[in-house]
Amino acid sequence: MTRSTGPVRANGFVAPGFEPMVECFEANFRESAEVRDLGAAFCAFRHGELVVNLWGGQRTPGGEDWTEDTLVNVFSTTKGLVATALAMLADRGLLDYDAPVSRYWPQFAQAGKEAVTVAQLISHQAGLVGFDEPTTIEDLYDWDLVCDRLARQTPRWTPGERNGYHAVTFGYLAGELVRRITGQSVGRFVQDQIATPLGADFYIRLPAGEDHRVAPIIDAPAVAFDVNLLPPEVKAMVTNPEIPLSTANTTPWRRAEIPAAGGHASAKGVATLYAALANQGRLGGQALLGSGAIERLREEQTARLDLCLGVAPGWAMGVMLNRLGNYGPSPRAFGHPGRGGSFGFADPETGLAVGYVMNQLSANALADPRGLALVGGVYVCAT
Repeated sequence: MTRSTGPVRANGFVAPGFEPMVECFEANFRESAEVRDLGAAFCAFRHGELVVNLWGGQRTPGGEDWTEDTLVNVFSTTKGLVATALAMLADRGLLDYDAPVSRYWPQFAQAGKEAVTVAQLISHQAGLVGFDEPTTIEDLYDWDLVCDRLARQTPRWTPGERNGYHAVTFGYLAGELVRRITGQSVGRFVQDQIATPLGADFYIRLPAGEDHRVAPIIDAPAVAFDVNLLPPEVKAMVTNPEIPLSTANTTPWRRAEIPAAGGHASAKGVATLYAALANQGRLGGQALLGSGAIERLREEQTARLDLCLGVAPGWAMGVMLNRLGNYGPSPRAFGHPGRGGSFGFADPETGLAVGYVMNQLSANALADPRGLALVGGVYVCAT
């Protein structure tokens, strides 16, 4: 492997033609303090073949080195895994995106939600952006309690007329659909049906035996933010409950199923998921989805301004489209970012799939310069 002379040296593999990714990856450890990596990993596949698998830095400040199998809480990057689970159910004829949610979850047909479709629910249009009832972090660990609250809750707008990022509630809403249809929790389903068959190091509910591999999350530098500037319909997204970043480093959080924010993965684990989606649903002899199901997965449901994010990212069936240009030059690439900068995406047109994880968070997950540099670099190498 070609190496630069930076203070952090990359470990891993690059295929011929992708050698510049070593310098690109190492450069992220030399940037300003606001965006400098401490420990990180980046992985890419092309047409189902591994072309980049790099890692470096420290798993803990001043402590252990980052290794190939280091795991990290990837926050909302988890949503792409959940969306894939729903796409598999749709591909098998067990889920209809256009059907009302209540077909699968009868108790959901309350308080003006009778006609809410699955597509509206998973494209952040259902108006269940936060909790109405006072909710604690401990409540989030009680699946039935949270789902019962959401089933009884009144939408904050007419479903389908507006959209706002369901940062935490998305996981329970989508995950309950998986549970109702399959009889398995979403964490069990994705492990049995996606992660294990693909060999993807990606968990919803981390097993106790994997704790030793986890890199604790380090918060981003403080940024002044006034929640009162948010529209009143969406303020509860960040205030009920408030979730300190330190929560992600606790055992109860790791053991709970938090499908919108609690996934733990390696960069290769994230990239492996998207490698199948970028490769006609197949990887390493495993058939995850048909090509038609992938097209349906990335079918845009709304291009409106998102009330929570303040931008219009383009929402499909639980995944984010590439209207912001974070996933390279292809307008039809799709994936999902996570709080602080992790992300994964698939670009079926070029066959590229990418995963990036790190322990030092950035203040801007939608325009993290570390991730943008890596994506730009891998596309240069691929063309």
